[in-house]
Amino acid sequence: QVQLVESGGGLVEAGGSLRLPCAGSGTPFSRYSMDWFRQAPGKGREFVAAFSWSGGNTYYADTVKGRFTITRENAKNTVYLQMSSLKPEDTTVYYCAAASGTVGTVPVIAYWGQGTQVTVSS
Repeated sequence: QVQLVESGGGLVEAGGSLRLPCAGSGTPFSRYSMDWFRQAPGKGREFVAAFSWSGGNTYYADTVKGRFTITRENAKNTVYLQMSSLKPEDTTVYYCAAASGTVGTVPVIAYWGQGTQVTVSS
């Protein structure tokens, strides 16, 4: 019912910035909390950031706090991940996701995007 498409990935030098948009179609984003995850080959999924549906609150993983910012524009059905002060350790595939709720603090993901590759060179 919801399709998510990430873009904006690519190659960037350490210390640089990228903005990743995630555009949705189908059911409006306003029905969902929006999340960003990342997953490198051979590793598990890592939570990056979330923007709540109910309260407009944002949450960040400790590894990106102070460097990444999540925003959303419901009228455009788009969520963004603004990344700055990028490090080589940030290199991986980034996924946006629509969450229909939570179990405790863990989001219940209803839809995933296909992912976009971010590579940070040293």
